[in-house]
Amino acid sequence: MAQNSLAALYEKGEGTEKDLEKAFYWCQKAAENGHIEAQYNLAILYQIGQGTEKNLEKAFYWYQKTAKNGNIKAQNNLAVSYKNGEGTEKNLEKAFYWYQKAAENKDIKAQYNLALLYENGEGTEKDLGKAFYWYQKVAENGNIKKEQKENLERAFY
Repeated sequence: MAQNSLAALYEKGEGTEKDLEKAFYWCQKAAENGHIEAQYNLAILYQIGQGTEKNLEKAFYWYQKTAKNGNIKAQNNLAVSYKNGEGTEKNLEKAFYWYQKAAENKDIKAQYNLALLYENGEGTEKDLGKAFYWYQKVAENGNIKKEQKENLERAFY
């Protein structure tokens, strides 16, 4: 959609002068017209306050809308919002639900966070077998940080 493309050009300053407010404006137009990628981008802009004032409630709204439309990154970010109570009330059961959706769609961050929820019994019954399964998925991708590696070692040994 041209509106989302125009937003990206204003954000990067390509072919025109960089203008974050105009980037936000066109991103919002595209999101309101149902462009899923623009909805995700708009959520991020609201979350970080780029081109507009920071507004976690609006970020949550747009993450929720695009997550329901199948955006995997939005599913993970929606889970984070629920887990931390950002833009909504903290709800570990809903965080678990959205981490699981994103993890099943191969989002590595969600897989790791889902493993943590299973390990700690947050938002779900504690299940070390399932924690192990999801930690193993993260390890198979080979993209782990020091803290994640320590959690994996704890689960394996």
